[in-house]
Amino acid sequence: MASSQDAWYLSLLGLAEHFRSLKPPDIKSCVQCLQAVFNFNPPPRVEARTHLQLGNILLNHTRNSDLARKHLEKAWDLSQGISSFDDVKFESASVLAQLFEQQQQQKWAKEKLRRAIEISQGNCYWHCRLLFQLAQLHAKEKDFVSACGLLGVGVEFTRISGAGYTQILFLLSKAMLLLAERKLSEATPLLQQGGPLVDAWQGSSQQKEYLKVFFLVLQTCYYLLAGQVKCSKSWLKQLQQSVEDIAKWADEDRVPASASTADMFMWLPKEELRVVVYLVTVMHSMQAGYMDKAQKYSDKALNEIGALTASADRPILHTFQLMILEHIVQCRLVIGDNAGAIQEIASLCQICQQRPKLLSGHRAQIHTVLGLYAMSMNCMEPAEAQLNAALRTSQERELWTFVNMNLAIVYLRTGRQSDFLGLLDRISPESLPSQSHSLRAASYYVQGLHGFFQRAFNDAKRYLRETLKMANAEELNRLTSCSLVLLGNIFLSLGNNRDSFNMVTPAMQLASKIPDVNIQLWASAVLKDLYRSCGEHAKEAAELQKQTSFSQTLVKDQFAASHSPHHALLRWTDGPLPGTALPTATAAAAPPPPPPAATAATAVRAAVAPASAPAPVSAPAATAAPPVTTPAVAAAPVAAPAPAPTREPAPPPQVPAPARPPVPTQVPAQTTAHIRRQAAHGPVMGMSAVSAGGPLSGYQPTGYGGGVAGYGAVDPHVAHRAHHAAGGGLVMPAHSSPGGALGFQAAAAHHHPLAGLQGMYGHAAHPAAGQAMMPTHHYHSHGHHYPAAPDGGGGMR
Repeated sequence: MASSQDAWYLSLLGLAEHFRSLKPPDIKSCVQCLQAVFNFNPPPRVEARTHLQLGNILLNHTRNSDLARKHLEKAWDLSQGISSFDDVKFESASVLAQLFEQQQQQKWAKEKLRRAIEISQGNCYWHCRLLFQLAQLHAKEKDFVSACGLLGVGVEFTRISGAGYTQILFLLSKAMLLLAERKLSEATPLLQQGGPLVDAWQGSSQQKEYLKVFFLVLQTCYYLLAGQVKCSKSWLKQLQQSVEDIAKWADEDRVPASASTADMFMWLPKEELRVVVYLVTVMHSMQAGYMDKAQKYSDKALNEIGALTASADRPILHTFQLMILEHIVQCRLVIGDNAGAIQEIASLCQICQQRPKLLSGHRAQIHTVLGLYAMSMNCMEPAEAQLNAALRTSQERELWTFVNMNLAIVYLRTGRQSDFLGLLDRISPESLPSQSHSLRAASYYVQGLHGFFQRAFNDAKRYLRETLKMANAEELNRLTSCSLVLLGNIFLSLGNNRDSFNMVTPAMQLASKIPDVNIQLWASAVLKDLYRSCGEHAKEAAELQKQTSFSQTLVKDQFAASHSPHHALLRWTDGPLPGTALPTATAAAAPPPPPPAATAATAVRAAVAPASAPAPVSAPAATAAPPVTTPAVAAAPVAAPAPAPTREPAPPPQVPAPARPPVPTQVPAQTTAHIRRQAAHGPVMGMSAVSAGGPLSGYQPTGYGGGVAGYGAVDPHVAHRAHHAAGGGLVMPAHSSPGGALGFQAAAAHHHPLAGLQGMYGHAAHPAAGQAMMPTHHYHSHGHHYPAAPDGGGGMR
């Protein structure tokens, strides 16, 4: 192209960039400048690139997806006949596939990507990127076999091409998908292979550190998924240190000059890495039973998410936020704050209402959390209805097992022995389908609890000792404390005061450390009776004072929770979510708290591994509800029927539980038998993956095809340098990047080849790539970009 031709082209390009970079941008004028290029009968290269730029601008800044598609298809068609024009050719294919996916035309998206992959083997960077993108598409459809197959192709291709860094990314990404499917045995060899490869990789220290963090996240999550909290501790410490080192980098996104084009991929920016590490730390703390630490890091994570979403809407962060809130619910229930728990559940519902795609994947988890809350509030019929709704709406075996365990406890509390026996095969430790150590330990606890209520004390002790053995091996503190106090109760029932003291005393100490006010309440009741039987009246009075204090605190909290407008969420078992700010009239229909009932320590299955331990629960058994014959149960009324007077299965003297009055006028005192009964009947706690999918929650649960802790099956951000257009005389941007110049310099664009839950390029509505590029050669850390639609400057729709 002659110099005069360069002049008009560069002038129009400069004007287009000027209008695009205005605040607010004038997209209409920008588009008009680019369309004016076609009036000069430009060479094929310029014409194809301009069509690509127009398609990207229209797609990101307007609602005119049909016109954007026409420009992108024109760019693809023109580029087919131009040699050495890979950047335009493959970017147009990539963005078209995104557009097809947004329009629910997955078949066309796959066909376009497969065609591009077939002809891209001569370009290592684009071949890898397209493989990532197609794998992402399959992962979103939960076709993990095809996704893993494509990632395996990527591993072999990069090995042959000598792209060691990207080879490791493919390998770890495949391991991530296997962990998301809970195929731990298949993920193990990949992680064993990936660790040494990361250590041996010779290249940029920054890229190596990012690989290390990716590997450490997976390794930590592997052990949490397996319920091996103790084993995960050393990996978590390494992960925390690595992220601290990355946070100190002045410019972690800079692409090393020596990096090959094939290795110009990146995982998460450091801001999102911090959120991930906070989240994994919360998961570990919840399973280990450190509620204070879990709440501390939950607050840090939410603050970080708030700061990041204030500058740009990153859908991946909304998934993180859901997972954090699920953990906060667990913390609230454990420490006896039911009123706070239902408020957090309402926040979960509000986020899912605003983003329906999140609800489609998190519905079962919300029902599960509501079921646990209902158990804490002694609302057995709503608890049963919510747990059955969770079974009906989930397809994950681990969640089924967790929910069935809690249903079994509901049946124990309501005296429904036949219904409990009907679940026995699904929760028996010997036949449990789960590979989780903590979930299996919790199943032994449920069996021990059943033996306790059947007065089969020898069987109960045998199961509980197995629970203690497994819980101690992996430092599952809440499960340990629950088992100890139940054993202490059994020994008290048998008149063995010495062994009862030996069990209950460490249980109280451990519960104080957690802290778990429900177990403390339970233990103080047992200790009070022990001291009374030993004639130590001063100590008996001290324990009675503790018991009264714990009881009054919990009952006041139950009263506040039952009068929250959000308590009526217990009525929701099907259909769209009700408004989270429910009217006062609805709240008035909620039942008052059970008279002398202390609330239950429940555990929300938050994002990592299932099951820690059952915890004490609220008041006595409610009258039996109709037996459950199918998971599809109609919504139960919020108010549970008044509890029938039942007796504690073990001596000392059994005090009938009083019926619940219609309206409480004061906070009644609790009886010893009532306290023990409510404590022993608690929901299985610590199944910290209410977001089904465990630490990689976010994959299937959100319905986006997610990845580790919710972001994506593979979430390397991609940055690349634009190539000179052969024969064109202009160094044109191969892509456009958020906030950059539409100029002539090569630049780094952000792409998320398998950008988890939020879809390709990190968001569900528009691709991040395709805008004007920044005139730099570095990784841009804010690849999740939501363009305005319509634009703020009179742009096209």
